[in-house]
Amino acid sequence: MKKMNLLLAIVVLTLLLFSCSKKNQAGAWLHPTSDDGTRLILKKTDLSAGVYHTRHFKIFCKYVNGYNLFILQGVDRVQSTAPDGGGYFIGKDSVPTESPIGYTLKLLGRPLLSPPRTTSYCSGSSYGAFIEGLDLLFKAEKNHPKLDSLHYEALRMQEVNGGRREDHVKFWGEWNADGFGDHFALVQYSGMGEAIEPIRARPGDFMNISWKSGVGHSVVFLGWYIDEQGTKNVVYWSSQRGTNGYGDAVVPIDRIKEVMVVRLTHPERLFTFNVQSKKIDTSVKGFQINW
Repeated sequence: MKKMNLLLAIVVLTLLLFSCSKKNQAGAWLHPTSDDGTRLILKKTDLSAGVYHTRHFKIFCKYVNGYNLFILQGVDRVQSTAPDGGGYFIGKDSVPTESPIGYTLKLLGRPLLSPPRTTSYCSGSSYGAFIEGLDLLFKAEKNHPKLDSLHYEALRMQEVNGGRREDHVKFWGEWNADGFGDHFALVQYSGMGEAIEPIRARPGDFMNISWKSGVGHSVVFLGWYIDEQGTKNVVYWSSQRGTNGYGDAVVPIDRIKEVMVVRLTHPERLFTFNVQSKKIDTSVKGFQINW
């Protein structure tokens, strides 16, 4: 009986991974991710890959449809550049200055920065997963417009002279700003995303966390998890000191004051959004995790 159960589990997993792959080939990912409005609680086996791995797509694709599948692959792309995390560093006044991400991130073949360091920090890692996901998405959707110089420049992570792009300056400046940067960049500035309630969050959504300690974090959401002690946790991927750069984290929700969850819904607006500076409402309120 045990052998039959094991065989059945292997068959189900094989079919699942084949299904995820076939969906990509059929172009069935090219729509916004949907959900049924209920909380996604992960199983212990979903965490078995550990802190450092490039299996986010393989593990979490069974819970997701649509554009978020590209974001999960984007996470794996970023993680693959630093299997041990790559190092975590923040210091905008240091010499050389901090690097949001530790490698030459590109969109449709065009570099967005020349990294001054091989280390990373949180908003750089989530932005990296976003950009890598877009790159995969638009390679799958071949009939997209050309990325013109204005929109390309708005996505850059540093100035042309290599200097730091300041907060609230164009797309990356909004993403990297203190507070709910994903909302500033994706919802308000570009219209590429929509805010959703935490209960609806799915793997591949972007989450800004406001900690009770007073600081914040920018992450890619992976799921909710109840551990053996009954503690309720959020599971995410990002760059943080605790993982020495890129890696998965499991954190009790009682450390969190509020969150903002944003889902990529209109990637096509990458080519058309108004790049001129806009008034961003930085006082936008987050959501408490009612669980």
